Amino acid sequence: MEPEQPKFKSDLKLTVFYHGEFGERFIANLMNYRNSCPSFGACSIDGCVQCKENVYSFSKNIVATFGMIDPMNMPDFIEDADEFLPKEIPKADIAIAINLHPDILIALPEKLAELGYKAYIVPVEEPRWCSAGLAKQIKEKCNELGLEFAAPKPFCILRESPEHPTINRFIREMGQGYPKFEIEVEENNGRKRITSVRIIRSQPCGCAWYVGIKLRELEFETMRELWDVVAEAHHSYPCTGSMERDNEYNETILHIAGYAVRHAVNQALGYEGDEDIPEHIHWIIYGDGKKSKANY
Repeated sequence: MEPEQPKFKSDLKLTVFYHGEFGERFIANLMNYRNSCPSFGACSIDGCVQCKENVYSFSKNIVATFGMIDPMNMPDFIEDADEFLPKEIPKADIAIAINLHPDILIALPEKLAELGYKAYIVPVEEPRWCSAGLAKQIKEKCNELGLEFAAPKPFCILRESPEHPTINRFIREMGQGYPKFEIEVEENNGRKRITSVRIIRSQPCGCAWYVGIKLRELEFETMRELWDVVAEAHHSYPCTGSMERDNEYNETILHIAGYAVRHAVNQALGYEGDEDIPEHIHWIIYGDGKKSKANY
């Protein structure tokens, strides 16, 4: 009998500013309404298995969502960001800003601090969404204002940190961030079979749930067989990370997301090898921030 999937609950309040498909997918995943999965029932031959049903719903935690103007259709420089911001922003704990104009991103912290927000997250699924230099400027501003800040690139490498206790609650209580699985395996004559998969933490787009379905009852002999299944599931979900090479990572953001979920599966199986992770991104996948391997 497969162990029960843990339930997720939180009283955190969120406001989401977004433009584009990724923002819509993130909100849909948080709300967890029926048929919100972008895989369109491709998880099994029988269609959607409702793997997240009754596990969580954070609809009541989202106090507001603001669909914003496409930053590509806005002026290069904005003198008065207020012209493009909502007239009234409700109070909440965390603001999440997805694919916004740089001048909007850097103007928001002051507004949020005035309203008593505790944290500000700027996910980066495409390099143009927020450069490393801009993220540094925003972080400095947030530090001055007493706001926690994170700019995970991509969103699914968001980890806990002593620097942001409120964001840590978002990761733990809502089960969002760097994916984490619990996987049980039985072995017979050198061939392994996955008997159960529990999702402890999913990527904010919800991909881990789809990967989990694809792994259940999977039989494999080598880790390469397993990684191929994980990679196919991650691509098929599909991942919305950019295929444009990121200058900071010297890698595409989609590939970073793919290696992260493979690493999460390795962790769940107790596999300590790293031959599937390119050396130049160990510092991202293993989370030490020093461009070298470290324990996750």
